[in-house]
Amino acid sequence: MDRRELLRRLAAAGSALVLPSLSARANDDENWQAQFEASTTPWKSAFATVAGDIPLTAATVRGRFPDAVAGTLYRIGPAGHDLGGQRYHHWFDGDGMAHRFVIEGNEVHHQGRYVATAKRVAEVRAGRLLVEGFGTMFPGTEPVSAPDSMNVANINVLLIGGDLLALWEGGSATRMDPRTLETRGLKTWRADLAGVPFSAHPRIDIDGTVWNFGVSSSSGLLVLYEIAPDGTLRRADALPVSELPMIHDFAVTPRHLVFLMPPLVYDVQRKAAGMSFLDAHVWRPELGMRALVIDKKDWTRRRMLALPSGFLFHLGNAWEEETASGTVVHVDYVRSPDASSVFTRTREVMRARLLRGPGPRLTVASLNLGTGKATQVELPVEAEFPRMDPRLVGLRHRQVVHAAQLRDGLPLWGAIARTDVESGATQRFSYGSQTLVEEHLFVPDGNGPGWVLGTALDAGQRKTVLSCFAADALADGPVAQATLPYALPLGLHGNFVAA
Repeated sequence: MDRRELLRRLAAAGSALVLPSLSARANDDENWQAQFEASTTPWKSAFATVAGDIPLTAATVRGRFPDAVAGTLYRIGPAGHDLGGQRYHHWFDGDGMAHRFVIEGNEVHHQGRYVATAKRVAEVRAGRLLVEGFGTMFPGTEPVSAPDSMNVANINVLLIGGDLLALWEGGSATRMDPRTLETRGLKTWRADLAGVPFSAHPRIDIDGTVWNFGVSSSSGLLVLYEIAPDGTLRRADALPVSELPMIHDFAVTPRHLVFLMPPLVYDVQRKAAGMSFLDAHVWRPELGMRALVIDKKDWTRRRMLALPSGFLFHLGNAWEEETASGTVVHVDYVRSPDASSVFTRTREVMRARLLRGPGPRLTVASLNLGTGKATQVELPVEAEFPRMDPRLVGLRHRQVVHAAQLRDGLPLWGAIARTDVESGATQRFSYGSQTLVEEHLFVPDGNGPGWVLGTALDAGQRKTVLSCFAADALADGPVAQATLPYALPLGLHGNFVAA
C-alpha cells in the first residue's frame, strides 16, 4: 500500500471514530463509586485513585540492590479511576500515572506523575468525566472527536529518542521527560500518522530496532511500524485484515513479525448502538486462534495458520528454526480458553467485588510455515505478564519470568515465577498472603544468571514494595527490597534503564 493510500485509509478510519453513538448509555445504573467506597476489603487500595502527583520520595531499603540494577525502573498504569463522583467500570479506563524508581545500591527513590493528556487536563478542569472509556459508557459523555480524545496513556512506557513515551492502544504515544516525567505532548511519527494507533507493546530487536503495530478496529487495518534505535521512523504501512480482532501484543524473530489473533472481533454496529469499545467486541470461537506471520523485509509476504480457539493478552518470545518441512516459528504466550475475564473480573474489581475463575496458562505454539500446520502445548503453569532476557529477543530461549499463583480472596497474582518453556520446570517465590504482584522484569548481569526486578502491593500494610531477586534463586526470596511509605494502585507494564 503506497503512502497516499495509507493516508486515505487511516483518515477514513479516524473519521469512523468520531461518529457519535446513537444511544450513549452507562453499563448499568448502579453507583460504582458508592459501592467501592463502602467496601471494607483491604485489597481495594489496588484500584484506588491517586489524589495527585507524587514528589520524589525516599523508600526504606532492606539489603543492597546489585550494581547491575543501578538505574531507573519506569512503570505506568491506570491511577485516576474516578472524578466528580463518577467511577470507571473497568480497570483499563483510568488516567495513566507514570512512575520512576531510581535505584542506587542501598538507596531507592520513587516519583509518580499523571500523564497530562488532553483528556485528563479537560476533565480535571471540568471536575467530571467527559469522555467514554475502553469499557465504560456514561450518559451525557461527549462524542469522541478524534482518535486521541479518549487517550489515557496508561499501559506501557518506552525510552527512545530522548523521550519517555507513555503508550496506549487506540492512538498516539505521549512524550514525557525521562527525568521529571513532565508531559511534552503527543508523538507524531509522520504527518499522515497523526492519531494513528501505536500499540503499547513494541518489541526491541537485539540490534536496537523497534517494531510495533496498531489496530484500527473500525477500518480493519493492521498498522506496522519499523523504527531505528535513535527513534527515527524507517517504515510504516497499513495492511487489511479480515475480521480483525483485539490484539494487545506480538512477537518478533530475526525474519518475522508474529501475531496471535484471538476470536474477539470488533462489531461496528454494536459500537453505533451505544456500547463501549470493549462491549462492541463479539466472541466468535468458530474463527479459532489465527496466527499471522509477516515477513519483516516484505510486509506483503504473510501466512495465516490456525490454532484452537483461545484468548490472550501477552506473548513472551518467539524464535525460528529450519526443519526438513520448512521454517518453524515457536512462540510462547499466556492462553485463556475465552475472553470472559476482560469482561467480568477486570470490571468487578472497580467496585471492589471479586470474581474467581481459572487463570491463563503458559503455552508454547509451533507454526510450520512450510506445511501450514500449527500445534501447541499448554504447560501446567498459571501465568501472566511474561518477560524474558532482552538479549534473547527473537532468539531461542528457555526461561520466562512471569506472575503466578491466583489466591482465594485476592484478585490477580500472588507470586513471581521463572519457568523453562521447554521442560516446564518452574521455580517461584510467593509474597505475603495480602500481597498483589505486578509485572517483574529480567535484568542481565554480564554472563551471570541475572536479576529479577519488580513491584508488588502489600494490601495489608497498604504499601508498595520494589524487590530484587537472583534470577536462578527466586525461591530464596529477595536480595534487596525497597518499601514506599504509601500504596500505589496496581499498574500494568514498565521497563528498566541502566544508569
